[in-house]
Amino acid sequence: MPNIHLTTPMQEYVQGQIASGAYANLSEVVRAGIRLLMEKDGARQFYALKAELEAARAEAEGGAFDTFDPRAFEPDAWPKQG
Repeated sequence: MPNIHLTTPMQEYVQGQIASGAYANLSEVVRAGIRLLMEKDGARQFYALKAELEAARAEAEGGAFDTFDPRAFEPDAWPKQG
């Protein structure tokens, strides 16, 4: 699959990373970069969820909520009355 084209500055950076011993080859450098992108995307998803939860909390504290009825939510979990 990978056929990677790097700009000259990128090539020089990768070569410097390999020469310094930080990475053994181009594949390691690319994998490290992809891991960082994956972590960044995970952080973005976390902060989006955090913002949604904060908005929901603010709505609930403002009175925009329904009282939870566990019997209506899971009627089969309760003993039958009558």
